Amino acid sequence: MIRLWILALQMSELFVSSVVHLVYGFYIFSTAVASDLSQALNDYFKPNVNIEMMEDEPRRGSPSVDGLPPIVLIHGIFGFGKGRLGGLSYFAGAEKKDERVLVPDLGSLTSIYDRLAMEGGQVDYGEEHSKAYGHSQFGRIYEQGHYPEWDEDHPIHFVGHSAGAQVVRVLQQMLADKAFKGYENTSENWVLSITSLSGAFNGTTRTYLDGMQPEDGRCMKPICLLQLCRLGVIVYDWFDIPWLKAYYNFGFDHFNMSWKKMGVWGLVDCLLGNTGPFASGDWILPDLTIQGSMRLNSHLNTFPNTFYFSYATKRTRKIMGVTVPSGILGIHPMLFIRVLQMSQWRHPPDVPPPYKGYRDEDWQDNDGALNTISMTHPRLPIEHPCRFVVNDSDCQPMQPGIWYYKIVEADHILFIVNRERAGVQFDLIYDSIFERCRKHVFRKTPQTLPNQPSSPSSSLVLLTSNKLQLEE
Repeated sequence: MIRLWILALQMSELFVSSVVHLVYGFYIFSTAVASDLSQALNDYFKPNVNIEMMEDEPRRGSPSVDGLPPIVLIHGIFGFGKGRLGGLSYFAGAEKKDERVLVPDLGSLTSIYDRLAMEGGQVDYGEEHSKAYGHSQFGRIYEQGHYPEWDEDHPIHFVGHSAGAQVVRVLQQMLADKAFKGYENTSENWVLSITSLSGAFNGTTRTYLDGMQPEDGRCMKPICLLQLCRLGVIVYDWFDIPWLKAYYNFGFDHFNMSWKKMGVWGLVDCLLGNTGPFASGDWILPDLTIQGSMRLNSHLNTFPNTFYFSYATKRTRKIMGVTVPSGILGIHPMLFIRVLQMSQWRHPPDVPPPYKGYRDEDWQDNDGALNTISMTHPRLPIEHPCRFVVNDSDCQPMQPGIWYYKIVEADHILFIVNRERAGVQFDLIYDSIFERCRKHVFRKTPQTLPNQPSSPSSSLVLLTSNKLQLEE
């Protein structure tokens, strides 16, 4: 009888979580469509009047703009870059705060590795990796990006939200390892700074609540939220509706799941879990488990010439020694249940802990998607140099090779998509990020300007399988 009650409770939670996530996804999609329709109607009925730009406004191509190193914003899981979802901005318009900000579009659910594979202008996932995970070796062909000067003398600032922060770390390591075929002159110094906003450095216990098996962090439970997500993504990619895929893409085109290529029986095989990214484990969720993050971190370094800053978010507090959500109104409805569940998470006693010294209480503070301990700095399996910051002035002048981190009271999506939710806090966060990039982060060696010639072999333009194309 008790087991039946537990099962009923679990199914009820699954139903509520599924409905909440589905409604929020529909809200985002409908908001984007409504905005595009409104803009189209406005353009149609707007009088044909030419308005010249003010002379004192910075222009694209002027030295004052082109002399600045780009700040590249990298989205997280289920995210999108400029050009997807119409005019909707993942970073809620933060890219407008600086003259030279790029917002590339990556696959929203692809694995971290599959976001970082390239050969020339065509995506190359590597022969060995492609055979191991059962997808095409080569992907799309992209045109030249917007910053062909990119090299050690013209480095870039990166700002990553959620899983996007880990993507940037892997990118920097691959640059240091000269892992991009045909580009032998890359180095870790191509990255000037990395700023993490709720970054997924050490995994999250939410992956287990959503359906990943805590035993290995690779497989999914038979009935869970992630299984429903899996079915939806497979059907979405199978129908392969061009305008819909152009509007939003999960990033699995290289698995050839379209009805044109796999047919009906291929769809059945994929739904049964025999083929596709979810069968091979070549998608983002395994990389976000504690075990998966440790596997990634074991190969990633913190480099001495790069500046690092991290904003860790939390929406919990302790009451009489018990960790609980810090409020109701301040937490997004989609995340409230998860904040509560993550604050009460207990690793299964019959399953070996993910690492030696693991304690449940260390992972209770969270923002509804990630644990706060995971967002401060890379700490598993080896802790990287770090320094806690209360005020931004505490870290000036900044030293490279150290993770400065600050804990902010916010849920996981406060600083993205909906600017009004964050209010003045939105401006405070992004203004401090851009000011740090422009005024407090620089190398001692003088940098050459972008219009000066650089080595042809050092002009790496495309760096990810799903369009980290330094694209405006």
